[in-house]
Amino acid sequence: MTRLKANALLVFIALVMGSTFVVVKQAVAEVDPLTFLALRFGIASLVLGIAFRSKVARLSRSDWSSGSIIGLWLTAGFLLQTIGLTSTSASKAGFITGLSVVLVPLISALWLKRPPTAAAALGVVSATAGLALLCLGDELRPGLGDMFVLGCAFAFAMHIICIGEAARTGGAMNISIIQLFVTAIVCIAGALFAGSTPLPVVLRHSEAIIFMALVPSALVLSLQVYVQRFVSATNTALVLSLEPVFAAIFGTAILGEVLSTRAMLGACLILVGMLIAELRPAIFSFASRRVSYTA
Repeated sequence: MTRLKANALLVFIALVMGSTFVVVKQAVAEVDPLTFLALRFGIASLVLGIAFRSKVARLSRSDWSSGSIIGLWLTAGFLLQTIGLTSTSASKAGFITGLSVVLVPLISALWLKRPPTAAAALGVVSATAGLALLCLGDELRPGLGDMFVLGCAFAFAMHIICIGEAARTGGAMNISIIQLFVTAIVCIAGALFAGSTPLPVVLRHSEAIIFMALVPSALVLSLQVYVQRFVSATNTALVLSLEPVFAAIFGTAILGEVLSTRAMLGACLILVGMLIAELRPAIFSFASRRVSYTA
């Protein structure tokens, strides 16, 4: 897969995941987060397990080890994000989740000893400034719901990094099946322990639950694992920084959440950060080929 195709698929992933903030925001107004996540990932893991049952029978100990770690980070991310959405807006939650674009290269540099390229670092600086404009209010501090989503950003950053490490050696579908299965088991156990939402309430949101299970969970998360075989974790995080922009667009169009001028400026800075990181290496490579050809 070429870099361009991989990034095009990541933009599609960001678009789908950006739309989910509105769906989840509306559903968790009545369905408790653990019940929602248990049903979402239970259905998703069941669908993938049946569709790829031949792979399930051949899962190795290594697959289970790496997939379980990835699944636990995924569980933490979605649980914190879903709880946060009960007390913050879909647009703002999308923006704070986008902080993973900053955390991925920082964690990679500290943990994996892989400092980002100059272009990626410049893109991260621009995206950081944009996220600050988007996330912080006039009092320059987030609310309780924002803090939950901030924890989600860290969990998703670790999720991206762990996928990047595992996808190079393990099968993409194997990892996808295990991460969804682990997330489902943890959330089902939590829902049973904490008490679940009554069935009539759940049925009112069955369409949202099925959509979240099949499209963002079974399809898109599996696609992300596959795509990350061809691009770096930092590259993935930068392109996925479009997710909060899409979340804001859907939040405005469907929920009527209005962005301020400062928030719009922040969204533009996120786009600039992604373009700097992605286009600068391509421009440099093109210029080098031109110079070589001229010489």
